[in-house]
Amino acid sequence: MFPGFMFATGIENSYPTIDGGRLRVDEMEKCRHYTLWKKDFDKVEELGIEFLRYGPPIHRTWIGHMRYDWDFADITFQDLKRRGIIPIADLCHFGVPDWIGNFQNPEFPDRFAEYAKAFAERFPWVQLYTPVNEMYVCATFSAYYGWWNEALTGDAAFVTALKHIVKANVLAMHAILSVRPDAIFIQSESSEYFHAEGPDALHPAELMNARRFLSLDLNYGIRVNSEMYEYLLDHGMTREEYHFFLDNHLKHHCIMGNDYYITNEHRVSPDGTTRPSGEIFGYEEITTQYYDRYVLPVMHTETNIREGSTGEEAVNWLWKEWANVLRVRNNGVPIVGFTWYSLTDQVDWDTALRENNGHVNPLGLYDLDRNPRNVGIAYRELIKSWSEVLPTESRCLQVPVVPLKLEQHAAQSNGKVYRHRTRMS
Repeated sequence: MFPGFMFATGIENSYPTIDGGRLRVDEMEKCRHYTLWKKDFDKVEELGIEFLRYGPPIHRTWIGHMRYDWDFADITFQDLKRRGIIPIADLCHFGVPDWIGNFQNPEFPDRFAEYAKAFAERFPWVQLYTPVNEMYVCATFSAYYGWWNEALTGDAAFVTALKHIVKANVLAMHAILSVRPDAIFIQSESSEYFHAEGPDALHPAELMNARRFLSLDLNYGIRVNSEMYEYLLDHGMTREEYHFFLDNHLKHHCIMGNDYYITNEHRVSPDGTTRPSGEIFGYEEITTQYYDRYVLPVMHTETNIREGSTGEEAVNWLWKEWANVLRVRNNGVPIVGFTWYSLTDQVDWDTALRENNGHVNPLGLYDLDRNPRNVGIAYRELIKSWSEVLPTESRCLQVPVVPLKLEQHAAQSNGKVYRHRTRMS
């Protein structure tokens, strides 16, 4: 058996800089979590949720090299512990402190590992971690599209950001394990697919479908194909840097968290430009692609959709995603959790945080006055009904059980295999 099924939500804590690094977007501040954090935790309990994707704001906590301000983290994490809410510690969510600069800084990986170790030492009871959230998205939006942080565009900037972000994630995992040897890492990564709109768009779509895997390939020590290897080396990664990822991965301590939104599928034109395609394959098909590549336990770590005029759009999407989760599970993929993200509405995600407009996006289980939305009520009922079928007691969560298929491929991926069983009530 696998660890008890994890129904989860999250507190949106994105904090990239925009406008050439001159303005920081702090979703915790915009959503009033700093003042309403107790009420937010009340709402998590009200929903019957045991697991919360949550982390301290890195730009307020990590104030210099080996210098930390733990005040807010101390009171919030202690309260989570008191309530019995299990945090999935989200340590870096789309931004870094001003003193680090941005993801082009080669010092970031080592410095971040120091921060991760300091966090683990401060909160040794925390077992579940997402060291760096959505590594592919972070590198793409910051250094390929030019929207966030370094605001650069192009392949060289993207590869530099990506190698620093993934190395930071890997080094942070090693640092945390030095404090908590049974830590489990849930990579929350966007699951993407690129559809060619015609025969002359096949090649650019194939390149994009290979590039979507790069963050997890490097993180899990998977050898990329020859075209992606040339791409990495042509744009700034050295052979030594590439082999660092092959030699230092911790795949055997990981659960593959994948995020799926209706915007995750793209239509590719012959010139390589993309536009939204809407849901074509859906979560089940794309998750199966990722599972077949990495052969790890899976958690659906993010989804949402805007609540429209009828109030039922988000409810319908919840049930569709849940049906996909059950389909994945029934097909034999070890799926161990589901997340509606986030607990409350968000602000300015309609422009991917690129504009500071103050637009409220009705995506949460609760609105920003902490009143339940229809999808919040539906999620509470879903958790209540399915908890009677799926095991959810997780107080003794241990290293994730590795499925037989992974054992068969462990030698190929250089992965060590843990076969501990997790007791469930």
